[in-house]
Amino acid sequence: MNAATETGRVDEDEAGGVAPLRLEFAGEWHDLPVDRPFIIGREGDLEVDDNPYLHRHFLELQHRDGLWWISNVGVRLAATISSAGGAVQSWLSPGARMPLVFERSVIVFTAGPVTYELSLHTEQAPYEVSRQVQESMSGETTVMPVSFTPLQRQLMVALAEPMLRREGVSMNELPSSSDAARRLGWTMSKFNRKLDNVCDKLDRMGVQGLRGGAGKLATNRRARLVEYAVTSQVITRADLPILDDVALRAQGASDDD
Repeated sequence: MNAATETGRVDEDEAGGVAPLRLEFAGEWHDLPVDRPFIIGREGDLEVDDNPYLHRHFLELQHRDGLWWISNVGVRLAATISSAGGAVQSWLSPGARMPLVFERSVIVFTAGPVTYELSLHTEQAPYEVSRQVQESMSGETTVMPVSFTPLQRQLMVALAEPMLRREGVSMNELPSSSDAARRLGWTMSKFNRKLDNVCDKLDRMGVQGLRGGAGKLATNRRARLVEYAVTSQVITRADLPILDDVALRAQGASDDD
């Protein structure tokens, strides 16, 4: 468990027995039973879709050992579990299971050409996010010892835009360099130059996996930059408006650094 988000367990007896868990999908709510598993898939308690790429039984939710658990009972698909406003993210591979310990979790998975999203809610979560994480989620604070120029921040936000707009987005859904450059109205040479500057600055701070070299492709560098920037709250959802800031876009169009 992430030490930055953990504040302590809540005793189940004090919480009044089993903590109810509710599932929301496509605007419909389901109260999960505590005496048997709840199955999600092409068939089961929650029939997501008749998509042939989706397993008949994919995810299983069950209360046991005092906790709610989510298990991947499929054989091919994986799911992304995002909690604490994106501060905690896990990838649930086939055969894996994990406890649900936060008040709200978002589950995202892709089957064929379609991506699905559902959320789980409880009012008696065993863990809660720290005050520092809550403030960073609301945009009230910035936790970062190094400064970036507005255009450098704009670059990071452009790369992380899908992840900032929706919890549970995987790294393979991030935009390419050309797409991010187009989003900003920059040339590829300008984008790559500023990406180098950002990565060099973080590399000097000791952040690993950002310096180019043999076996380190640009795709991996972008993914590592986004991973660090989002999980460390270098950028947050509150930064999204800078992508369309007119003055900043005009500065970017004239800036040659």
